[in-house]
Amino acid sequence: MYLFNFKNYKKIKLALFFIIIISIGIIITVFMEYRGLFNKSAKIISQLPEGATISLGKIHQVSTKNGEKEWILDADSANYINNKKQAVLVCLKVVFFIKDNKKIFLKADEGVLHTESKDIEVKGNVIVQNQDYRIDTKRLKYINSKQTITSKVPVKISGDSLFFAADSMLIDLNSNKAYLEGNVKGSFGGFIN
Repeated sequence: MYLFNFKNYKKIKLALFFIIIISIGIIITVFMEYRGLFNKSAKIISQLPEGATISLGKIHQVSTKNGEKEWILDADSANYINNKKQAVLVCLKVVFFIKDNKKIFLKADEGVLHTESKDIEVKGNVIVQNQDYRIDTKRLKYINSKQTITSKVPVKISGDSLFFAADSMLIDLNSNKAYLEGNVKGSFGGFIN
Protein backbone atom coordinates (compact mmCIF):
# COMPACT_ATOMS: atom_id res chain seq x y z
CA MET A 1 0.00 0.00 0.00
CA TYR A 2 2.81 2.38 0.82
CA LEU A 3 4.33 1.80 -2.67
CA PHE A 4 1.01 2.65 -4.34
CA ASN A 5 0.84 6.02 -2.51
CA PHE A 6 4.42 6.81 -3.48
CA LYS A 7 3.60 6.23 -7.16
CA ASN A 8 0.57 8.51 -6.85
CA TYR A 9 2.74 11.10 -5.14
CA LYS A 10 5.23 10.99 -8.06
CA LYS A 11 2.40 11.34 -10.59
CA ILE A 12 0.91 14.29 -8.69
CA LYS A 13 4.33 15.90 -8.36
CA LEU A 14 5.01 15.42 -12.09
CA ALA A 15 1.55 16.79 -13.02
CA LEU A 16 2.07 19.85 -10.81
CA PHE A 17 5.50 20.40 -12.37
CA PHE A 18 3.97 20.41 -15.89
CA ILE A 19 1.14 22.69 -14.77
CA ILE A 20 3.69 25.15 -13.34
CA ILE A 21 5.80 25.04 -16.54
CA ILE A 22 2.70 25.55 -18.73
CA SER A 23 1.52 28.41 -16.47
CA ILE A 24 4.91 30.11 -16.67
CA GLY A 25 4.85 29.71 -20.47
CA ILE A 26 1.37 31.27 -20.66
CA ILE A 27 2.41 34.16 -18.39
CA ILE A 28 5.53 34.83 -20.50
CA THR A 29 3.49 34.70 -23.73
CA VAL A 30 0.85 37.08 -22.35
CA PHE A 31 3.55 39.42 -21.06
CA MET A 32 5.34 39.48 -24.44
CA GLU A 33 2.07 40.13 -26.32
CA TYR A 34 1.12 42.92 -23.92
CA ARG A 35 4.57 44.43 -24.24
CA GLY A 36 4.29 44.32 -28.05
CA LEU A 37 0.89 46.04 -27.93
CA PHE A 38 2.23 48.64 -25.51
CA ASN A 39 5.20 49.38 -27.80
CA LYS A 40 2.87 49.75 -30.82
CA SER A 41 0.61 52.12 -28.85
CA ALA A 42 3.61 54.14 -27.71
CA LYS A 43 4.81 54.46 -31.34
CA ILE A 44 1.37 55.68 -32.48
CA ILE A 45 1.12 58.18 -29.63
CA SER A 46 4.65 59.48 -30.27
CA GLN A 47 3.69 60.25 -33.89
CA LEU A 48 0.85 62.58 -32.86
CA PRO A 49 1.75 66.29 -32.89
CA GLU A 50 2.35 67.83 -29.50
CA GLY A 51 -0.88 69.02 -27.90
CA ALA A 52 -3.09 67.06 -30.31
CA THR A 53 -6.07 65.46 -28.72
CA ILE A 54 -7.27 63.64 -31.81
CA SER A 55 -5.93 62.89 -35.28
CA LEU A 56 -8.20 62.09 -38.20
CA GLY A 57 -7.78 61.04 -41.79
CA LYS A 58 -10.04 62.28 -44.60
CA ILE A 59 -12.26 64.91 -43.01
CA HIS A 60 -15.33 66.67 -44.41
CA GLN A 61 -16.67 69.81 -42.68
CA VAL A 62 -19.73 71.84 -43.70
CA SER A 63 -20.34 75.34 -42.31
CA THR A 64 -23.91 76.66 -42.44
CA LYS A 65 -25.53 79.93 -41.47
CA ASN A 66 -29.30 80.37 -41.24
CA GLY A 67 -29.74 76.97 -42.89
CA GLU A 68 -27.58 77.82 -45.92
CA LYS A 69 -24.11 76.49 -46.72
CA GLU A 70 -21.28 79.00 -46.26
CA TRP A 71 -18.50 76.60 -47.17
CA ILE A 72 -17.48 72.95 -47.41
CA LEU A 73 -13.98 71.85 -46.37
CA ASP A 74 -12.28 68.55 -47.24
CA ALA A 75 -8.79 67.54 -46.12
CA ASP A 76 -6.61 64.45 -46.31
CA SER A 77 -5.96 64.63 -42.57
CA ALA A 78 -6.51 66.79 -39.51
CA ASN A 79 -5.04 67.07 -36.04
CA TYR A 80 -7.48 68.69 -33.65
CA ILE A 81 -5.73 70.64 -30.90
CA ASN A 82 -8.27 71.12 -28.14
CA ASN A 83 -6.47 73.75 -26.06
CA LYS A 84 -6.13 76.01 -29.14
CA LYS A 85 -9.59 75.18 -30.55
CA GLN A 86 -8.13 74.54 -34.00
CA ALA A 87 -7.71 71.78 -36.53
CA VAL A 88 -4.40 71.58 -38.37
CA LEU A 89 -5.19 70.38 -41.90
CA VAL A 90 -3.14 68.72 -44.63
CA CYS A 91 -3.95 68.93 -48.36
CA LEU A 92 -7.21 70.83 -48.07
CA LYS A 93 -9.91 72.02 -50.43
CA VAL A 94 -12.65 74.52 -49.60
CA VAL A 95 -15.73 75.47 -51.63
CA PHE A 96 -17.23 78.86 -50.69
CA PHE A 97 -20.86 79.50 -51.61
CA ILE A 98 -21.56 83.10 -52.59
CA LYS A 99 -24.49 85.04 -54.07
CA ASP A 100 -26.33 83.89 -57.20
CA ASN A 101 -25.38 80.23 -56.59
CA LYS A 102 -21.75 80.93 -57.50
CA LYS A 103 -18.82 79.10 -55.95
CA ILE A 104 -15.21 79.94 -55.16
CA PHE A 105 -12.74 77.07 -54.84
CA LEU A 106 -9.66 77.19 -52.62
CA LYS A 107 -6.94 74.60 -52.27
CA ALA A 108 -3.66 74.56 -50.36
CA ASP A 109 -1.01 72.22 -49.02
CA GLU A 110 -1.84 72.91 -45.40
CA GLY A 111 -4.00 75.08 -43.20
CA VAL A 112 -5.63 75.76 -39.86
CA LEU A 113 -9.36 75.84 -39.15
CA HIS A 114 -10.16 77.90 -36.05
CA THR A 115 -13.17 75.92 -34.83
CA GLU A 116 -14.83 78.64 -32.76
CA SER A 117 -14.57 81.53 -35.26
CA LYS A 118 -14.62 79.31 -38.38
CA ASP A 119 -11.69 81.34 -39.75
CA ILE A 120 -9.33 79.42 -42.04
CA GLU A 121 -5.63 80.14 -42.62
CA VAL A 122 -3.84 78.34 -45.46
CA LYS A 123 -0.35 78.20 -46.92
CA GLY A 124 1.66 76.36 -49.54
CA ASN A 125 0.64 76.36 -53.22
CA VAL A 126 -2.54 78.31 -52.50
CA ILE A 127 -4.99 78.56 -55.40
CA VAL A 128 -8.32 80.43 -55.30
CA GLN A 129 -10.48 80.00 -58.35
CA ASN A 130 -13.94 80.72 -59.74
CA GLN A 131 -15.35 80.28 -63.24
CA ASP A 132 -13.56 83.42 -64.50
CA TYR A 133 -10.39 84.01 -62.47
CA ARG A 134 -7.56 82.24 -60.72
CA ILE A 135 -5.46 83.61 -57.83
CA ASP A 136 -2.08 82.14 -56.91
CA THR A 137 -0.30 82.99 -53.66
CA LYS A 138 1.69 81.39 -50.85
CA ARG A 139 -0.61 82.19 -47.94
CA LEU A 140 -4.03 83.65 -47.17
CA LYS A 141 -6.74 83.89 -44.55
CA TYR A 142 -10.51 83.54 -44.72
CA ILE A 143 -12.32 85.59 -42.05
CA ASN A 144 -15.74 84.05 -41.57
CA SER A 145 -17.43 86.93 -39.70
CA LYS A 146 -16.54 89.41 -42.47
CA GLN A 147 -16.80 86.93 -45.37
CA THR A 148 -13.40 88.08 -46.68
CA ILE A 149 -10.30 86.40 -48.06
CA THR A 150 -7.04 88.29 -47.47
CA SER A 151 -3.43 87.76 -48.45
CA LYS A 152 -0.61 89.87 -47.06
CA VAL A 153 1.94 88.25 -49.41
CA PRO A 154 2.27 88.70 -53.20
CA VAL A 155 -0.62 87.44 -55.34
CA LYS A 156 -1.13 86.81 -59.06
CA ILE A 157 -4.60 87.02 -60.59
CA SER A 158 -5.19 85.62 -64.06
CA GLY A 159 -8.17 85.19 -66.35
CA ASP A 160 -8.96 84.81 -70.05
CA SER A 161 -7.98 88.37 -70.94
CA LEU A 162 -6.34 89.78 -67.82
CA PHE A 163 -3.40 89.42 -65.49
CA PHE A 164 -2.66 91.25 -62.23
CA ALA A 165 0.06 91.06 -59.61
CA ALA A 166 0.13 92.83 -56.24
CA ASP A 167 1.80 92.71 -52.83
CA SER A 168 -1.48 92.09 -51.00
CA MET A 169 -5.16 91.47 -51.66
CA LEU A 170 -8.60 91.47 -50.07
CA ILE A 171 -11.64 89.74 -51.59
CA ASP A 172 -15.07 90.63 -50.22
CA LEU A 173 -17.26 87.58 -50.85
CA ASN A 174 -20.44 89.56 -50.14
CA SER A 175 -19.81 92.07 -52.93
CA ASN A 176 -17.64 89.73 -55.05
CA LYS A 177 -14.97 92.45 -55.36
CA ALA A 178 -11.20 92.22 -55.05
CA TYR A 179 -8.97 95.01 -53.70
CA LEU A 180 -5.25 94.99 -54.57
CA GLU A 181 -2.49 96.97 -52.84
CA GLY A 182 1.25 97.50 -53.25
CA ASN A 183 3.10 97.35 -56.59
CA VAL A 184 -0.06 96.59 -58.51
CA LYS A 185 0.72 95.65 -62.11
CA GLY A 186 -1.63 94.27 -64.66
CA SER A 187 -2.84 93.92 -68.19
CA PHE A 188 -6.22 93.70 -69.93
CA GLY A 189 -6.34 91.91 -73.24
CA GLY A 190 -2.59 92.30 -73.72
CA PHE A 191 -2.39 95.99 -72.69
CA ILE A 192 -0.12 96.63 -69.70
CA ASN A 193 -1.40 99.09 -67.06
